[in-house]
Amino acid sequence: MSVLINKNTKVICQGFTGTHGTFHSEQALKYGTKLVGGVTPKKGGQKHLNLPVFNTVQEAKDHTSANATMIYVPPQFAGAAIIEAIEAKMDLIVCITEGIPVIDMIKARLIGPNCPGIITPDECKIGIMPGNIHKKGSVGIVSRSGTLTYEAVAQTTSNGIGQSTCIGIGGDPINGTNFIDCLELFLKDEETKSIVMIGEIGGSAEEEAAEFIKKEKVKKPMVGFIAGLTAPPGRRMGHAGAIISGGKGGAEDKIEMMKSAGISISKSPADIGKTLFNKLNS
Repeated sequence: MSVLINKNTKVICQGFTGTHGTFHSEQALKYGTKLVGGVTPKKGGQKHLNLPVFNTVQEAKDHTSANATMIYVPPQFAGAAIIEAIEAKMDLIVCITEGIPVIDMIKARLIGPNCPGIITPDECKIGIMPGNIHKKGSVGIVSRSGTLTYEAVAQTTSNGIGQSTCIGIGGDPINGTNFIDCLELFLKDEETKSIVMIGEIGGSAEEEAAEFIKKEKVKKPMVGFIAGLTAPPGRRMGHAGAIISGGKGGAEDKIEMMKSAGISISKSPADIGKTLFNKLNS
């Protein structure tokens, strides 16, 4: 089954003819993603990568029956691009852009921003992740960190578990799809047999996810990792949302909450795959 995307997902790219949009659209096509066109205002009617270019998302949807969009436009225009996709009633919106003003994000529901995207191995890739490290399998991966997503993917590919779907939800303080949204999907998905959740310091998303897992009747083997264990309070570590403030958002509290929900904690990002393998074979 997988979650959110599969081989039948029809994708468009907003910011299609720009440098980033072009590069990652080429990568998506090489991976086998069903990219059906793209949007660049004032360039409608042209061809790019041998696919049609449209002026608006609605026009692209009407002509291609696309049901997903990936957004590669500059931060100052990304909020408007997201709203345009929402108004066109796109089923899935994946925004890769980093640095979008927080006030713009309060209006939207999507995957991201400031995220690597989403991939269902061997079926569909929407984002900037390297497709070659993924392997069709049974673990659902959800992460605030792009780099650590790739680490977990490489390890679960190496040990033969493979992935059902991998979702990078992004590290900004306000994002569209959170841990709970993804966990709910993974728990319902028959193809997903286990889950890896990668969090980091800042906010309370991990604690809320742990509380959700505690209350859920459906249980699946879970492994977690929290980045930023040694981070000093008040200093932002990489992502805009990765900061301990007001005595909240520390790694230790998150780890304890996750443990109390039955989630096995990997002490190092290098051990995520091994921790999961051992849990599945214990």
